[in-house]
Amino acid sequence: MSVKPRTIALVGLGAALMLGLGYVAFRQDPIPVDLHTVTRGPLEVTINADGVTRIKDIYDIASPITGTAMRSPVQVGDPVVAGETVVAIVRPATPALLDSRSLQQAQATVAEAEAALHVAETNLAQATEERDLARSHYERTRKLLERDVVSLSQLEDALQHLAITQSAVEAAEARIDMAQSTLNRAQTMLQTPQSQAEVDLSCCLEIRSPTDGVVLSIAETSERPVVTGAPLLRLGDPAELEIVADLLSSDAVRLQPGASAVVERWGGPNPLEATLTSIAPAAQTKVSALGIEEQRLDAIFDITTPQDQRAGLGDGFAVFLRITEWRTEDALQVPLSALFKRSGNWAVFAAADGIATEQILRIGRQGVQFAEVLDGLKEGDMVVTHPNDQLASGGAIADRSTLQ
Repeated sequence: MSVKPRTIALVGLGAALMLGLGYVAFRQDPIPVDLHTVTRGPLEVTINADGVTRIKDIYDIASPITGTAMRSPVQVGDPVVAGETVVAIVRPATPALLDSRSLQQAQATVAEAEAALHVAETNLAQATEERDLARSHYERTRKLLERDVVSLSQLEDALQHLAITQSAVEAAEARIDMAQSTLNRAQTMLQTPQSQAEVDLSCCLEIRSPTDGVVLSIAETSERPVVTGAPLLRLGDPAELEIVADLLSSDAVRLQPGASAVVERWGGPNPLEATLTSIAPAAQTKVSALGIEEQRLDAIFDITTPQDQRAGLGDGFAVFLRITEWRTEDALQVPLSALFKRSGNWAVFAAADGIATEQILRIGRQGVQFAEVLDGLKEGDMVVTHPNDQLASGGAIADRSTLQ
């Protein structure tokens, strides 16, 4: 029995239809992905840190004596000139009030000193009389010797006696001075504190500014008692600013003095430039906001941007720094979002002709957004960024930007 050609055609058409339906049912649609072209260009690695501005040279003015600091002659923010501006006035301490027993003791001491002075004056009068008598005796003996009435030894005895009485007079005068000084010292114990109206400002110590700048802070504006070394005020020049950044010790070891930094979030419209000058030699253990102990240290930066471009920036302002650890002008680079780990190696999905192929890479330095490619890709290659779990090597892909 022969099969008609029409039947054969219908069967073939049905088989082709079934095959087409099966292909449509079981085929995988291309996975939409984001693509990035590998390029060459500048690449830098930065370390981010929070910092605080501070004036380089701070002058803390303290009281050189114990006394009373008068009301401050300057206010916070006032300009000062080195050697001219009076920034503080200190009056020496005045005597304290005496209680009744101390007063009686002081009065007795004065009376005793007055009596000692009177005794010294009496001794001086006696010594003076003896000296005058010895001088007269010497003069008579000298005249008698000229007439050969007395011997030379008698004249020498008279001269010796005169010298002894003269020394006694000088000793009596010295005792008067001692007694007078003792009396003066005793009388000072009876002095009472001066009233405010009796204060002589000429007796006060005026402290002048040791530097040009402004008054940063004042310990106390009103008049108050102070002791030697008590802080009075703080001076500095706001034009001479530096930045103190708090760094992890693991970040600090990768930096060298002279490293450049960009200063952001300081309040102005444009970032500032700064240079690393020094790093603290020792780290300290600090607890982070998450409660983790970290070894951190201070790094000091000089602000190199001219002062007229950072108007308003002052002492104690918070800033944010991006410190350049490494930089090159020509690096083959791939987005960090395209990288993933495969068996301990870095890898990407390279895209070509709608197919994604897994590619192992050798990566160098890593920046904030890009990484340096040392081997595995070339300029112009396309890579998939943010690959998901559905993507596999050899799978079909479609550029998301071309899909409508």
